[in-house]
This record gives sequence, structure tokens and C-alpha cells, in this order.
Amino acid sequence: MSSTTADASTTGTTVITNIASLVTNDPSLGDGSPLGLIRDAAVVIDGDRIAWTGESREAPATDNRIDAAGRAVIPGFVDSHSHLVFAGDRTQEFNARMSGRAYSAGGIRTTVAATRAASDEELERNLTRYLDEALRQGTTTLETKSGYGLTVEDEARALRIASAHTDEVTYLGAHIVSPDHADDPAGYVALVTGEMLDACAPYARWIDVFCEKGAFDGDQARAILTAGRAKGLHPRVHANQLTYGPGVRLAVELDAASADHCTHLTDADVDALASGATVATLLPGAEFSTRAQWPDARRLLDAGVTVALSTDCNPGSSFTSSVPFCIALAVRDMGMTPDEAVWSATAGGARALRRTDVGRLTPGAYADLALLDAPSHVHLAYRPGVPLVRRVWRRGVRVV
Repeated sequence: MSSTTADASTTGTTVITNIASLVTNDPSLGDGSPLGLIRDAAVVIDGDRIAWTGESREAPATDNRIDAAGRAVIPGFVDSHSHLVFAGDRTQEFNARMSGRAYSAGGIRTTVAATRAASDEELERNLTRYLDEALRQGTTTLETKSGYGLTVEDEARALRIASAHTDEVTYLGAHIVSPDHADDPAGYVALVTGEMLDACAPYARWIDVFCEKGAFDGDQARAILTAGRAKGLHPRVHANQLTYGPGVRLAVELDAASADHCTHLTDADVDALASGATVATLLPGAEFSTRAQWPDARRLLDAGVTVALSTDCNPGSSFTSSVPFCIALAVRDMGMTPDEAVWSATAGGARALRRTDVGRLTPGAYADLALLDAPSHVHLAYRPGVPLVRRVWRRGVRVV
């Protein structure tokens, strides 16, 4: 790739031209598909925003020019589900699971102990390491959660650390019942909805709950999400990952932005998702890492459900920060087409965060984009495991 000014010192307007295929995620553009694919395209950046998209031959004059040399450009990935404020390592658990032990929610306690023992500096160093790792793979917007402290002080510090690095921060005091309250789950719910919520709400945009056998039942989850909403936090739900349960329908009932996992669904669950604004966020890294049943993306898409794809990056059940890897899994094992998977990892993730300024490359959106070392976005599934992200811009600045 040649460039006159392709780093953080760029000023004025910049056109990236000679793009083989540009994914805009605007169906009114290009080929009219949900991806709004434009061939032989160009995109103009002005400050931190997209100013223009179209065919290269129609590109307006700009201060700077970058030649994409026949490569593809896509919106930066929007990873709407991760758990990055943690310490410790669960290699032994993964090794045992790959040797035949089943996955359950209880392994979280191992990370809780390590996270509580870690310093703020250690937690922040871990967080920024994984944020940088994700950025190099094309992720320009990333949500992350607390949930590995499970005390008032540890949950609040996790969110304080996270909020210094991303706007999309989720309070997950209700990850599991704290080991300190193993014999008093009602007392822990009271803490999560009371003192802990008060301490955490100033740092968070979202509230989440693991509504699952071994974590929180439907009544407990409703109480937690309702309390969070009263404090100005919008709901998200870990739903129907390990078993059938009430999580998905609770998410729709409470207008949660997303129901995440959605592996075990009844027809009523699918109908509920299709009827509301709640996004079904699928996390294939978890199924890969736990050898569990794959979510049926095809069933959801055919029912008209909005689907997002995210990494669920966490040290226990999905230790990957690679959205391209998750795209390849979704295409290979979940019934998605390459177009659907790329849309779900960009525009779908934005929907799961209720954002309209990311996940698309149209005038007014943030200039968050990735240049692929390939002529088409299809190569993300076609060439799994290959580091195809060559350059990344975030808010108009080239960062990779």
C-alpha cells in the first residue's frame, strides 16, 4: 500500500482509493445488498468521520491520497461482548476440558480469586494488552464487562479501569453468586442491586446478568436488571448458553439491547427475538473452546432476528480476541453466509450496542475501517487463521 500521509500526523481530508470492494453496510449504496458493496470504490475521511463513499472515478479532491492497491475495505469490527478486566490463567482448565471434562459456570471462581489478588496496574496492563491485540485484528469498537471481582470494591475498580479505555462498559456483578455468599444467594442479589450497583453505575453504560443454571434464575435476573435500569443502565443478558431457560424472553421483555449466546432456543424464544429490538449476539468462540453445541444462526436469520457476532473474549471459555476467527467459525459451523457473518460482526455489533455511528462506512459515521490484504471480505472466512487485516483506522487516525 502506498500513501502520502498514512499515519497519525495526517491533516485535512484523505481519500482511500482503488478499493476493490468496499463494505458500507448501507443497502441503498452499491449492489443493493445489506452490505451495500461498492466495487472499484473510494472513501473520504474528514477528521474523525466518513465524508463520502462511492466509485473511485467519482471521488472528490482531497488533501491526501492513499492507494488501496486493489484491496478490500470493511468497517472496523464492533465486538459487543468481552470480559477483559481479569488476572490469572486457566490453561489447566482448558487442557482438562479438551481431555474430556465438561464445561460449567463454576470455573469463573478461579479467575475471581486471581483478579481480586491483582493490583490495578496488573489489571490495566492486561486490559490494554487485549485491546491492542483486538485492534490489530480490526476491532475498533469493543464492549467489556466487570464480573471477576464480585465485591463492591473489586467490581467498581474493574469498571473504573475499563471506562478509561472504552465507552462501552458493562456492570456484571451478577456473573455468578460470589463465593463469599455461596450460602446466601439472596443476600448477594441484594448486594448486586444495592451497594454494589451504587458504586458501579457511574462507570458503566450497561448492566448484564448470567441467567443460567448455576448462576442466576429468571426472578433473580429480572430483579437485577430492573434495579440497574432504575439507575440508568440499559440491560443486556447472558442467555440460554448452557441450557434452555428464561433468559432470552426476559431480555426481550425488558428491551435488553442483546441476548448473548442463544445456543439453546425454543420456538417461543426465536419468536420473541423476532418480535422485538433485542439482538441475538452469537459467540462461536465459546462453543469452539468448550466443544459445545453450535448456535443455529440460520434458524435465527430465517426468522428475521437481528444477529451480532462477537468474541466473548475471556480467560475461561473463549480466550480469543479475533473477530475474523469468529466469522470463519460462524460460516463453517453456524449456517451463516460470509456476507451475513461480516454484517453481523460490524453492523450487527453496532445494533447490539444501539449505536448508529459505528459498524458502517457512510457519511457521518466514525471513520473506523480496516484494509484487508485481500480483494474481498469473503476472504475472512475463505482464509481462516490468516492475518488479513493490513491497516486499521479508528476515528480517522491510522492506528495499525
